Amino acid sequence: MLSRAAAMAEIDPTFIQPVEHRPKLTSTDSGEIPVVDLSALENGAIDLLVTGIGKACEEWGLFQVINHGVPLDLVRRMETAMKQFFDQSTDEKRKVKRDETNAMGYHDSEHTKNVRDWKEVLDIAVEDPIVISASPDRQDQELRKYYNKWPEYPPDFRKIWKEYAGEMEKLAYKLLELVSLSLGLAGDRLNEFFEGQTSFIRLNHYPPCPSPELALGVGRHKDAEALTILFQDGVGGLEAMRKSGEWVGVKPIPNAFVINIGDIIQVWSNDKYESVEHRVVANSEKERFSIPFLFSPAHHVNVKPLEELTDELKNPPKFKDYNWGKFMVTRNNSDFKKQAVENIQIHHFRVSY
Repeated sequence: MLSRAAAMAEIDPTFIQPVEHRPKLTSTDSGEIPVVDLSALENGAIDLLVTGIGKACEEWGLFQVINHGVPLDLVRRMETAMKQFFDQSTDEKRKVKRDETNAMGYHDSEHTKNVRDWKEVLDIAVEDPIVISASPDRQDQELRKYYNKWPEYPPDFRKIWKEYAGEMEKLAYKLLELVSLSLGLAGDRLNEFFEGQTSFIRLNHYPPCPSPELALGVGRHKDAEALTILFQDGVGGLEAMRKSGEWVGVKPIPNAFVINIGDIIQVWSNDKYESVEHRVVANSEKERFSIPFLFSPAHHVNVKPLEELTDELKNPPKFKDYNWGKFMVTRNNSDFKKQAVENIQIHHFRVSY
């Protein structure tokens, strides 16, 4: 085992977490994390399903789904294509590198909470191009288009990705309907916000890390989007924070997806459901792969607590409204360099009474 001084010398200081956020290399088992069987949609037990999802959203902000309808062969083909892309040389991968004017593409120096993550990613949008705000300035009405950058290798990457994205989109709308019903809303109440969506799929590769006690694959964070549908391989490393402040491991279940409630649903629900803080612990021996689908509304959507879920006397709105496009572009600007201040969060829009 390397001494702490030797370990710190082995990795770039930009990867090193503050002492209070460094991971324990053993985490509490996640046996309690809810597992939701979506086959209930086919056999008419939707009321029980909606109740179970509501309970999972309220108590955890995270659950796993099985019997979700996504073809398992497609998931395996997507996983294989992802590995083939990341197995290439850095020069080849950087042929589709993203930049400060286009957030889609390959990136190997992303920051979370102003600390560099031990990973490399490839981001590809569901709608090509996606339309987004040109700047964080509230007065600036100019829009910008992000175009996908498609890898040339493997040759069938684009075809497989598009098929996978279609299945993710179908599952996302199915889950959105169930979450909406669990809030006492009409099943399609939230659909309108996703016309012209800014959703994207991220391919994550976490190489082995020589100092997993100092760095994180991804630092602690909450997803800014509405819902995340995550495929993770069998290596493990994803951890979620309980409301008690304890980190627990999210154990991979074969053929399951992990579902995260994002910040947007927390705001829409006026804090009834809370976005879950999570992170990825690095591994000194094994590489890890994952594929999150980040389900996001159109750039012009103003996110605020839904009127049906608020009451000026009993349950007043807990958040001021914010524009999703402006929020998103502010977040993207922080991916390239350390910032002097905390990156934008929904708590910056919280109302004080």
